Amino acid sequence: MINRIAVIIRYESPFIQWINKSDSYDAASPVTIDEANEDSTVYLVDDKYADNFESWLKENYKTLFENELYGWYTDPALWPEKRDLRTFRKWCTVEYYTVVLDLGRGGIFDDDI
Repeated sequence: MINRIAVIIRYESPFIQWINKSDSYDAASPVTIDEANEDSTVYLVDDKYADNFESWLKENYKTLFENELYGWYTDPALWPEKRDLRTFRKWCTVEYYTVVLDLGRGGIFDDDI
């Protein structure tokens, strides 16, 4: 067990509508909500926030939101203008899990280094 909370973002209909509206090149085969949510990023957060996750989320939603937007379109000009907490909650569902087990045999490393 590791001392982290696993956070997963699931897209809701407004996010999917934005994806499809922003991609004018592939209008013939729009992304579905199931396709968009089939491979989600898992964010690991210090477990000291387990008892007050909502407070952590209020302080960090913008980073999560913009990272998810960036995962679809790297040009911020395509992102929605309004990126407040209310919009984030409308566009995304946040799941978090306080028990995270590392079943890997090797060490954990950062592949960006």
